[in-house]
Amino acid sequence: MQSKISFNKRLLFFVGIAGIVFSSLVIFFLILSPLVRGSYTKLTSPVSNQSPQNLISDKSAEFIRSGPPIRLKIPKINVDAAVEYVGRTSNGKMDIPKSLDNVAWFKLGARPGGIGSSVIAGHYGWRNGKTAVFDKLYKLSKGDEIYVEDEDGSVTTFVVRESRKYDPDADASDVFGSNNGTAHLNLVTCAGDWDEVSQTFSKRLVVFTDKE
Repeated sequence: MQSKISFNKRLLFFVGIAGIVFSSLVIFFLILSPLVRGSYTKLTSPVSNQSPQNLISDKSAEFIRSGPPIRLKIPKINVDAAVEYVGRTSNGKMDIPKSLDNVAWFKLGARPGGIGSSVIAGHYGWRNGKTAVFDKLYKLSKGDEIYVEDEDGSVTTFVVRESRKYDPDADASDVFGSNNGTAHLNLVTCAGDWDEVSQTFSKRLVVFTDKE
């Protein structure tokens, strides 16, 4: 009988100890554990919750925000034109705007204000007594300003650097490509004499500009 009583006392003792341990664990998880998890969250949130754009420099983020263009303005030659979007023709060349009054942005390239070379083309000459939008593009000179308005209403300013003339079939890769990490806008039109056989002008005029 005495052995049975002693065994029951030991059993009650271990049960009591187990209860204390269990209670301590419950208190830890209910009270202390949230504090531990909270400190871990504070350490990781500033990194894990950042979007990729937040990790980019302010200058690069500015380029990314450039929206599709809607108007091109060149005060010196009285240009205020709507922007059409074009791609390539069947022979791989940049397409042209449908209207004499509009310009065309090469949508497969950089946006105006984005890193790289954005290209906008316009007609030259006249038709039915009406002059084309880039008829006076040749009058631009170094330092002249050009403005591009995007669909969000933001305006990006470009400054003329230089002008060049190309043969129609010349390599013009420098017009469409740039790897110096800055933003350019290159304006393209025709120049020279009209060729009745080929039904085109003898030269291409390109005005190279840089983002201000």
